[in-house]
Amino acid sequence: MEYNLKEVEYVKAVVLSGFKADIQVQITIKLKEAIDAENIQVKLVSNLKGFNQIDKRWIDKYVDMWEIPTTVSDLLKQYTGEILPLVKNPKDLRRTFANEFSKADQKILLSWLNNNKSLIVSDILKGRGKFAAEWMLVAQKVDNSARWILKPMNYCLNFFGNGTVHITKRGNFKIGRITMQRKGGDGGRKTAQMLQFKINPAELFEK
Repeated sequence: MEYNLKEVEYVKAVVLSGFKADIQVQITIKLKEAIDAENIQVKLVSNLKGFNQIDKRWIDKYVDMWEIPTTVSDLLKQYTGEILPLVKNPKDLRRTFANEFSKADQKILLSWLNNNKSLIVSDILKGRGKFAAEWMLVAQKVDNSARWILKPMNYCLNFFGNGTVHITKRGNFKIGRITMQRKGGDGGRKTAQMLQFKINPAELFEK
């Protein structure tokens, strides 16, 4: 964070809940009345590779956040299963995979994601308001080895968000290095129909 450690008098970490930042580090500088505050998002990784959920909500919550038009939100609800499949012979009777939509509907979804890419990536990674994450800390422990990396959030937005928006072979969406998919699981409960975004935080170690 480029602080001069000789000038730091006191450091306090405050755990946050319900925000993109997991902890706020408060730094008292000698001979200064002000206290700096740094909001940090923490990702704990126990594998060499592995996906980490960064955001999960009902489609209607994203509609409110991003002013998603009805044509797009209806398709997304078919994708997550809130609306049952309207395509013929779906692979899964509970939902519609992205690559099962007509080419026209796929174009509608990909166009909207492309046009709103920066907003989406910022909201799901950084968040908004005074507790928006300014840093990402990834701590990885595999067997007897441990390592960590700290990166500014603006770097992470570019690292994970840059790249094409496309539909994968498995019928999900990719926004750069970010996977967008139906949550699934949950023992078949309705919450399986939520939309979630995932990243592999360990990829930051590759740079």
